[in-house]
Amino acid sequence: MSPRIRSAISVAGVLALSGVLFTASAQLADERDSRHGDDLASVIAAESARVEELSEQASRLDEEVDRLGDAVDVDAPRRDPALRAQEAVVSGAWPVSGRGLSVALEDAPSSSLEIPDVRPDDLVVHQQDVQHVVNALWAGGAEAMTLQGERVTSTSAFRCSGNILLLHGKVFSPPYVIEVIGEPDDLRAALEASPGVATYKQYVDWIGLGYRVQELDGVEMPAYTGGQELQHATVPEGTDVFS
Repeated sequence: MSPRIRSAISVAGVLALSGVLFTASAQLADERDSRHGDDLASVIAAESARVEELSEQASRLDEEVDRLGDAVDVDAPRRDPALRAQEAVVSGAWPVSGRGLSVALEDAPSSSLEIPDVRPDDLVVHQQDVQHVVNALWAGGAEAMTLQGERVTSTSAFRCSGNILLLHGKVFSPPYVIEVIGEPDDLRAALEASPGVATYKQYVDWIGLGYRVQELDGVEMPAYTGGQELQHATVPEGTDVFS
């Protein structure tokens, strides 16, 4: 299999913040689509400021909810504290810390264009490359994750356009740094077992794409400050959710 062929998968995500902000889907299509990102400049210009404003509003409302919760009569029924803590970690509602891994992905140097058969598009870290790493780390038992310092949750979605990444309404440039809390050996094993990561590493060897994995003795992750509610999630018909 030629190293020019990247594996493609389809991952869809919906990010909802105070109504419909905009849809950022992690759509991993065929090579033609995934290697040529859409122009998001107009979306970025129109929505970035509003995202920041609504994020601040959501944070204020979260603080108000916490304040009102603390004011509830002590005799009122309360959830088990251990279960509440576990839910908060999974949802990203609480900041966390622990040991884990850092994975950095970087564009290849422009000098790699001198390599025969290399195209400019080959030198860029693409959406599916980041997605393969993220999925492998979750599969490896990641307990919490950040991408570019942004807490990643089950409702997080990102999209790459050229060499920029759009996540939670914010724009980031490479290197793309993913940090996870979990057992380092298990996380490394999951990266090694991922076919998508293996394909990316072929490009690392061929044209010099950046790939760096570091063990972290202690990493601190902030709480997620965006919206938590899914607006359109449903269980597919016929799915057994109780087995």
